Amino acid sequence: MQVILLEKIVNLGNLGDLVNVKPGYARNYLVPQGLATVATEANLAQFEERRLELEKASADKLQAAQARATELDGKSVEIAARASDEGRLFGSVGVIEISEAFEKQGLSLNKSEIQLPEGPIKLTGDYEVAVSVHPEVNFTVNVSVLPE
Repeated sequence: MQVILLEKIVNLGNLGDLVNVKPGYARNYLVPQGLATVATEANLAQFEERRLELEKASADKLQAAQARATELDGKSVEIAARASDEGRLFGSVGVIEISEAFEKQGLSLNKSEIQLPEGPIKLTGDYEVAVSVHPEVNFTVNVSVLPE
């Protein structure tokens, strides 16, 4: 199924690209989220009329994401968790706990923006956690997991 992208999507394409995706991905995610429209003649013409408006909105989102990145880049947070004598946690520290810890400091960080590719943190120590606030804007924050 061919769709026209209305935003840049990682590993798929840029604004205005005509891409082939599976029908379920288009129907269930891209179109309802407003990230793409079905590629028909009418939609292509409508997109070309709105191209400048969409590019300006995309540039504004990028600028806002860069401002958030400069505010949050390198920030650190401490999370206290129950742990054994060897430093192994009883449970784990995931994206929810990291997001809540930043909220307590007055900084907004969504759960969906935090990336833990190796899964939740299960040992005490200091960790650099990757954050992606926009497909083009990535930075790291420091998370210290301390035993209670």
